[in-house]
Amino acid sequence: MLSIRSISRSFKEHQALKDVTFDVHPGLMTGFVGANGAGKTTAMRIILGVLAPDSGEVLLDGRPVNADDRAQFGYMPEERGLYPKMKVHEQLVYLGRLHGMTATAAASRADALLEQLGLGERKHDTLESLSLGNQQRAQIAAALVHEPTALVLDEPFSGLDPMAVETTVDVLRDVARTGAPVLFSSHQLDVVERLCDSLVILAHGEVRAAGTRAEIRAAHARPEWILETDDAGFVRGIPGVEVIEFDGGHVRFTAESDEAADRVLRDAIERGSVRSFAPTIRPLTEIFQEVVR
Repeated sequence: MLSIRSISRSFKEHQALKDVTFDVHPGLMTGFVGANGAGKTTAMRIILGVLAPDSGEVLLDGRPVNADDRAQFGYMPEERGLYPKMKVHEQLVYLGRLHGMTATAAASRADALLEQLGLGERKHDTLESLSLGNQQRAQIAAALVHEPTALVLDEPFSGLDPMAVETTVDVLRDVARTGAPVLFSSHQLDVVERLCDSLVILAHGEVRAAGTRAEIRAAHARPEWILETDDAGFVRGIPGVEVIEFDGGHVRFTAESDEAADRVLRDAIERGSVRSFAPTIRPLTEIFQEVVR
């Protein structure tokens, strides 16, 4: 398990991280989300040893992480760093050998990754000849080529089309299945909600929420329902009910009691057709906006 304990870091008078603590469990995908400037990249750089914390520590399985540990981590920085004029496959083999792999093992691993990521036919092309989305896939392959024991990815889905996102998700899940802790940041909350097993929400350098999706939803739960009917406008006038979303025959609302929710359903039945009525789960986007305020 990768553990971040009481990490703080300042840049002159700006405190980027304030007593940040969270865990990245082995075999799980942990989403790391926050607005621009929240401190995500700083935290990732500290995990990788690119930056030193002012205080706190990074632990691996309960002991301080060292240079040998970090040499086996996979890292994809937000600022991409591959060689633009070097061929993709050649570049991956080179990086694999820097991590101690034999040329044969690195070439085999590079072939497998590029096929998985849909770049098999472009493996002998230079990086600069690829589209930005394909360059992103090559960068992901570079973070994975040495079969890392832990994986830290800064905005891995940036610039990827929906099909490429799905392909990348499958590859990252394969890494998690090996038991490696996987931490990734993303502004695409719909992808995070679908992909991650656990979640860390950062705001102004502080952890505002951390846990599994179920734990975070439970901590910020409120009873909500969705009603689909001919005209849902009447819901606004029912005591104990607050409308969150309304569009003609569609309404999402909270109710202070089950009796208030039942009143909505009874009134809807009396007024005409009820196409659906059910409790609903709050979207992660809403919880995120609430937590970071």
